[in-house]
Amino acid sequence: MTRQPTTDPRETLLDTAEALIYQHGIHATGMDLLVKTSGVSRKTLYRYFASKEALTAAALRRRDGRWMLWFETQVNQAPNPAERLLALFDVLGGWFASEGFRGCAFINTAGEIGDPNDPIRQVAREHKQKLQDFVQALCRAHDATDPQALARQLLILIDGAITVARVMGDLGAADQARLVAQRLL
Repeated sequence: MTRQPTTDPRETLLDTAEALIYQHGIHATGMDLLVKTSGVSRKTLYRYFASKEALTAAALRRRDGRWMLWFETQVNQAPNPAERLLALFDVLGGWFASEGFRGCAFINTAGEIGDPNDPIRQVAREHKQKLQDFVQALCRAHDATDPQALARQLLILIDGAITVARVMGDLGAADQARLVAQRLL
């Protein structure tokens, strides 16, 4: 999920914002740090983004697209619907063990934003909805009796595993969630 370096100032700002927010959080990532780390002037930053919130939302939207593409591609390598549903957790386990894993950027940012109507919180909600929709499509392909209910249960397992891996440092959380998913299936 790494990105290639760019000389486009807008992309540089998005890369920098995403990396800093993922590493330190929204509130700890000020405009001065964004400008200093990116090497892009404050004037240029404001030419592309009206506020830190607008930059954060744009960086998260871009991360959503990239993360979902990566996740779906990895999961869809499994040979059949049942294995794809279990692969959800295998892919997560690999992510947990990767260098720089800091949990889910969307769970992290939603936890920092109290207002459920805040645009940044909306991006997090949209990401989780896309993830649930993907899982629900897998459940339909598996001919689940109630694909919507099963997808919601699996999403809870996914987000629970991510949270346990991040908060508790338990890199085996995906394996435990996979065992529960096997029982659900």
